[in-house]
This record gives sequence, structure tokens and C-alpha cells, in this order.
Amino acid sequence: MKVKCSKCGNEQNIFSKAATNVKCLVCESILAESTGGNAKIKAEVIEKLK
Repeated sequence: MKVKCSKCGNEQNIFSKAATNVKCLVCESILAESTGGNAKIKAEVIEKLK
């Protein structure tokens, strides 16, 4: 899925089932937290990619 960082506005592609915490490549804020299944998305979801 494509998400937008709420802190710096960077757009980044991430997996919805992330095994580790996903950080923004620009400001390093957490975009998604690992929960063992689907990740808890903390950023704004722009679109779901196939």
C-alpha cells in the first residue's frame, strides 16, 4: 500500500503485513507497527496497490 507520512509528507510503499516496524525513509517516524499479522498503520493510506 502507498502511505503518506503525517510528519514530513513523504509518500512510501509498504507491506500491509510487515514483520517489523516500518519507518519513514526521510524523518524515521514509524509508519506501521508489527502486530504478528496485519500491521497497525499509523500513516495516511493513499492507495492500496495490487
